[in-house]
Amino acid sequence: MANKTEVNGHGGFPWKHLVGFVLSIVLTLFALWVALGTDLSLTWILIIIFGFAFLQAALQLLMFMHVTENSTNTKLTGRVQVGNILFAAFVAIVIVIGSVWVMTAGHAKHDKHDKPKTENRENHGGEHDSEEHGSH
Repeated sequence: MANKTEVNGHGGFPWKHLVGFVLSIVLTLFALWVALGTDLSLTWILIIIFGFAFLQAALQLLMFMHVTENSTNTKLTGRVQVGNILFAAFVAIVIVIGSVWVMTAGHAKHDKHDKPKTENRENHGGEHDSEEHGSH
């Protein structure tokens, strides 16, 4: 009985972790190949990379974070883990969408300020000089 618990518990070779590690490396290499080795459009490259990233996150949750393991102490452990995963997914989505929103909004505002400055110098340069000399 002790040997069975040792092999299934914390003893023995961690095959589950090795498989998870190898699959994570394979998904990363596929994403790199899609980004650098294909002639797909930028939109499709991003969609495929995000798909691989989602698969890798799910794989790491299953293989390394022990999401499927339940404690024998309470019956609510499975529900708590699902709630924790949903909350973590919500936080991750808010961070990613918020970061993209802040970065794109910042660039849009920056681009608007650059263009009028060059136009104002060209259009109003002569008028400003004539008004200045005429009033003094």
